[in-house]
Amino acid sequence: MHIGVILSMRNGLEHFVYREISELAREGATISLFPCKHRRGLYNPRPEWNYYPWRIWRVLASQPLRFLSMPGRYLSVLWLAIKYRAIVDFLLAAYFSRWLKSVDVIYATFGDRKLFVGYFAKLLLGKPLSVTIHSSEMYFNPNVELFKIALAACDQIVSVTEYNRRQLAERYSVDRNRIDVVRLSVDLEKYQPAAKFVILIVAFFGPTKGHEVLFEAVKELGYDDIEVWVVGGHDGRVPIDVQGLARRSGVESQVAFFGKLSGLALEAVYHACDVFCLPCRQDPDGGREGFPAVIVEAMAYGKPIVTTHHTEIPAVVEQIVVKENDVHELAAALDRVYHSATLRRELGTRNRELAEEHFSSRNLHDRFNLFKSIAGGNCNQGHEVLVKFDESAETADSMRATPVPQEQLS
Repeated sequence: MHIGVILSMRNGLEHFVYREISELAREGATISLFPCKHRRGLYNPRPEWNYYPWRIWRVLASQPLRFLSMPGRYLSVLWLAIKYRAIVDFLLAAYFSRWLKSVDVIYATFGDRKLFVGYFAKLLLGKPLSVTIHSSEMYFNPNVELFKIALAACDQIVSVTEYNRRQLAERYSVDRNRIDVVRLSVDLEKYQPAAKFVILIVAFFGPTKGHEVLFEAVKELGYDDIEVWVVGGHDGRVPIDVQGLARRSGVESQVAFFGKLSGLALEAVYHACDVFCLPCRQDPDGGREGFPAVIVEAMAYGKPIVTTHHTEIPAVVEQIVVKENDVHELAAALDRVYHSATLRRELGTRNRELAEEHFSSRNLHDRFNLFKSIAGGNCNQGHEVLVKFDESAETADSMRATPVPQEQLS
């Protein structure tokens, strides 16, 4: 069976539509896609599906040929489209008719413009028309009059809920016996409860972050229930193809890329992860980290951390710290926390204590006092002094900057 699917691809296929079409193909159907709108997105047509995107000039240029191939039908359907203010939908239907004539069923995935294009194509070609009614088309239909007429002409009307079936009967006087209820489907083998061990890395995609070392360590572990959540993106300096690194390491199916996050979304991934891992290392040009702020954040969230002997990190993070660029040692460290919930709790508790000891807002008070130490008499005396400076006057004087004459700045 050959199904001609009329759909919208405003930002690729909607996930549930992609899943539905994939299942139809798995059942043995030949799939041809006819988009009212088309742009690539997260879900795009599979290579084995026929796909017919359009350009406005092609749609317009095809009309004389469509007219010559079926002049009587073309004019009668065009008159109907003009009457119901749906000329664009008609033009698309006429354009698509070149390929739709080979399908067995025309299927509109929604009862809005997709249905109108399908309806006009049915009138032009005499093909059976099926539509699925979801929700918005019943309450915010762009053309209610044409919606009623197209529904009456459908050979098959499917609703995703019994409630919608009642609404179609009550609002649009559709015979309930003409409506089949087919609920949405999901791959229950893929979508099922599962215990996952989540490793979080938050970092821009740069050479000092060690993404590939983490990916190789996960590959060495070989545990199917490990997921790596990658938060971050390119910082505009040295471009690193982190997705390509995951693919080349053979762990792409275990890595989720979240892009750049902030606010509650970033907090959520910190809270949800089992361990935070940042395998910092020196980059080929000699660049090093200061002290990664994301390690500070993970410690404050009370998370176990696996990181490396890099710059100041081992002076603060008591454990677990491994050698830079050592895949085997990193894998062994991750294996330890993977197998022990008790160890994870202990590390998380201790890391929270270390965060309170080393990284509290007291540090900003100290920074404020340092500003005061060089501001001297220029400090606004009208403001209340929030924090006292503990250094001696002699020390404070030594920290003051020497003014530079204006002419030296020019």
